[in-house]
Amino acid sequence: MDHFQYANGELCAEAVPIRQIADDIGTPFYCYSTATLERHYQVFADAVSGLDATICYAVKANGNIGVIATLARLGAGADVVSVGEMKRALTGGVPASKIVFSGVGKTADEMAAALKAGVLQINVESEQELETLSQVAASLGAEAAIAIRANPDVDALTHEKIATGKSENKFGVDWDAVPGLYAQARDLAGIRVAGIAVHIGSQILDLEPFRQAYGLIAGLVETLRADGHDIERVDLGGGLGIPYEHETPPTPEEYGAMVQSIVGDLGCRIFFEPGRLIAGNAGILVTRVINIKKGVARNFAIVDAAMNDLMRPTLYNAHHAIWPVTEPPVGAEEMEIEVVGPICETGDTFGKPRLLPELEAGDLVCVRTAGAYGAVMASTYNARPLVPEVMVNDKAYAVVRDRITVDDMLAREQLPDWLQG
Repeated sequence: MDHFQYANGELCAEAVPIRQIADDIGTPFYCYSTATLERHYQVFADAVSGLDATICYAVKANGNIGVIATLARLGAGADVVSVGEMKRALTGGVPASKIVFSGVGKTADEMAAALKAGVLQINVESEQELETLSQVAASLGAEAAIAIRANPDVDALTHEKIATGKSENKFGVDWDAVPGLYAQARDLAGIRVAGIAVHIGSQILDLEPFRQAYGLIAGLVETLRADGHDIERVDLGGGLGIPYEHETPPTPEEYGAMVQSIVGDLGCRIFFEPGRLIAGNAGILVTRVINIKKGVARNFAIVDAAMNDLMRPTLYNAHHAIWPVTEPPVGAEEMEIEVVGPICETGDTFGKPRLLPELEAGDLVCVRTAGAYGAVMASTYNARPLVPEVMVNDKAYAVVRDRITVDDMLAREQLPDWLQG
């Protein structure tokens, strides 16, 4: 469920007409619904309420500080994979004591920044990373609470570019090497073993991969405890999928019941890292039709948003529903048309030919389910400025990231001395 629906013939974000925002700030822009963010968080929180659970929102899904602050006020922590994301989480009101620092390529400087900030936990991804963290922590006179991320070699049955739990993926420590690395961690200065972590991928539409991975982790907890390690935390990552088209992912309630049945008796604090599940359906990308181009083989609606604003269709062949902002009348005639942007790439498309009502230049359309991995992945390709982000709360809206101008972009560049004059 989301809060982008038609009212009186116009698409609204909660109680704010999308057309009003477009008239005020121009297009394209992202729009996020507070009510949808809150609902999705609460549904997930309710689903895992039977556990000693901490929900650490995955900032990589949508790092806008307005989004983070909305979730922080509900009690969310944060899962971060860079110092930039950590600073965003702190700025959004997430206490350092509820931040988990993940990521496969942490630098020594990032480790130091995380320790100085006092983050709850650092998820370790390799032997070399563990050794570096020990050196950094010892040099600061600090203690790093860690969980080692185990790679269970489980196929998440998702897109190959967002699968992270197979042995050929770059993430985590090979399963057979995990006990030995915990033994090594016990003897390192500045390291305190606190738990174990796993994350097998994103947009997962079947509970079975989770069930396999979590079952393996539960067994590993018992093995590590038998080896004398105090495993008090289990980080299960995120990855539960959402519907973009006709998918029917498991509900949070079904997921929560499965987790309870597998790890509920371990006596551990359980961490979850949902991102897409919370933010995906809470955002749309609004764009305006520049012109309609009718060709011999295909018709095109050329809009003012582009692949630099929303990469998912190009990067993953991802499907996003496209709705006109003006509600079409019942029985309105439809045309087959491809919605594309103005970038000089054939891959600059938001949807292969779709059946849409007759569109004209100037019409507004929205690309739905764009709240996750939309604005955070945007670029300035073709010297196109980043677009604004807007948050709606009932009848009010606010711009939470300004539109960047070309002059702003140029102001960050300068000629070398030999090209001056």
